[in-house]
Amino acid sequence: MTDQLPLAAEFPPTAQAEWRKLVEAALKGASFEKRLVSQSYDGLRIEPLYARAAGAKPVAGRTPGAAWTLMQRVDHPDPATANKQALEDLENGATGLTLVFAGSINANGYGLDASPATIARVLDGVQLDAITIDFNLSPPTRSAVQHFAALVKSRKVSPASVELRASINPLGGLAAFGTSPRPWSELSRSFAYMVRDLASQGFGGPFAVADGRIVHNAGGSEAQELAFAIASAVEYLRALSANEVTLEAARGLIYFRLAADADEFLTIAKFRALRKLWARIEDACSLAPKPAYVAAETAWRMMTQRDPDVNMLRMTIAVTAAGLGGADSIVALPHTAPLGLPDAFARRIARNTQLILLEESNLAKVADPAAGSGAIEDLTSKLCAAAWSLLQEIEAAGGAWAALERGLIQKNVAAVRAERQKAAARRKEALTGTSDFPNLQEKPAAVLDVVPVTMPKSDAAAITIEPLPRIRLAEPFEALRDASDRWLAKTGARPKVFLANLGKLSDFSARAMFAKNFYEAGGVEAPMHDGFKDQAEMVAAFKASGTKLACFCSSDKIYAEQAVEAAKALIAVGATVHLAGRPGEIEAALTEAGVKTFVFMGCDVVATLQAAHDILGVK
Repeated sequence: MTDQLPLAAEFPPTAQAEWRKLVEAALKGASFEKRLVSQSYDGLRIEPLYARAAGAKPVAGRTPGAAWTLMQRVDHPDPATANKQALEDLENGATGLTLVFAGSINANGYGLDASPATIARVLDGVQLDAITIDFNLSPPTRSAVQHFAALVKSRKVSPASVELRASINPLGGLAAFGTSPRPWSELSRSFAYMVRDLASQGFGGPFAVADGRIVHNAGGSEAQELAFAIASAVEYLRALSANEVTLEAARGLIYFRLAADADEFLTIAKFRALRKLWARIEDACSLAPKPAYVAAETAWRMMTQRDPDVNMLRMTIAVTAAGLGGADSIVALPHTAPLGLPDAFARRIARNTQLILLEESNLAKVADPAAGSGAIEDLTSKLCAAAWSLLQEIEAAGGAWAALERGLIQKNVAAVRAERQKAAARRKEALTGTSDFPNLQEKPAAVLDVVPVTMPKSDAAAITIEPLPRIRLAEPFEALRDASDRWLAKTGARPKVFLANLGKLSDFSARAMFAKNFYEAGGVEAPMHDGFKDQAEMVAAFKASGTKLACFCSSDKIYAEQAVEAAKALIAVGATVHLAGRPGEIEAALTEAGVKTFVFMGCDVVATLQAAHDILGVK
């Protein structure tokens, strides 16, 4: 392939300096840095334009041209139903099953029990040596792996032919649940025994998982997720090598699991960076690098209960990014998962999303298609540097286990989580259908009518730490919408804001639409009006609306002419008054007139809506 572009040959080449000159003219004096340069939550600078990365080589990962393994969750608590779902998934394109056990970090209140009878029933009719089997375990259900191994033996299937990912992860259990039955000095030996036992039975592995999802679920950054995953893997390498496993063998018994979210470029870079970081660990151990097995799951924190169909779009972007980033297997969370146990339709969408990307879009055909992209290579390199620095901090604290006991990892993740939640509350991190473009008339999505399972009791804890929480960014908005739904059920109508539109349609339409979306994100209905011929008509319309809250909507020019007197008129009849837009030079006059709040792009939407609920008496 050459650099010749025949169709563009007539055009002269453009230097970056020329591009920059045109951009600055278009910005009309606005700051280039503020408008076009952004930062990730790790503080990584993201430019608007990159040159091609010369000399870049593909990152070694999934076998070139090979499809990733399409994993489907098996989480229905009834074994017979779970078996039926699993067989349907496998018959319709899935190439692996993720057995989700009750209490695991992504069980969502459901999941399987770990009894031998349940495991045998769930896998009845499943050809164990033809697919990949992955586990999602909780501390009380870790015996499921041994029961599965016994099932393989009873069916006279060669363990070597079974693609088993055992998900043994005591570090993840400590981080997610905050407890451990024993200190790491003791637990590391039993961990190594479990791994060695599976290998001695003939299973090929890998068995121990370094799971970055726990940090991602808690709102952490990409570099924090990578650092935790690598630090966990290093801890497992040490434990295995201290218990009669060679480093060469030990690294083949460890695999990784990362979250894939709707930030496509950062997700691609994160999966590429993981392999580069692990290759550096291998080099430090005097091992010739070999591609590690990297599993992906679409992110929990990006999903919403409101307008859940939008989750399909987020899921598609996440699967695309993980696939392009070189994931060996991908689990797509069904789009209705935040609402309950997904039905057949939601499971089918999750499965077919991957099938379309694999079979119709052929995303897996090119090995590391991002190689050479200036943007992705730059992000990959910066993520590697940031994650390595965090890894060194964890190692200086004594390793991943000690860093969790000291609260180091929790403190760092909490700082990023606060920034991320602040950005979501201000709609800088948009949640389409929830914080932006809400639909108060949406119909509830269907989920299975299944009672959540009771969490099994864990062992008595010898170690107790602050666990990493599992969040969704949409939760504050959903709480407001839930309160609105309860108000509707109680009163027959939603809480309302009166849009006090001033001037002509052309004066107020833009800010009226902004205000409508703003308030309805909190379940506060905002009926549209065509304006009012005079102030008296506006006051009469407000009094007839039956609400206590009004929001002015118009242009800056009309605000300067009318807003102060109009505010006084509405306040005189009992209104609490907001104004859409930044007040500018008339802020003092508006505040003196009684305007309580200004709603604009970048304000704290959640706090403003919570205050609106208080004004309207919504509990």
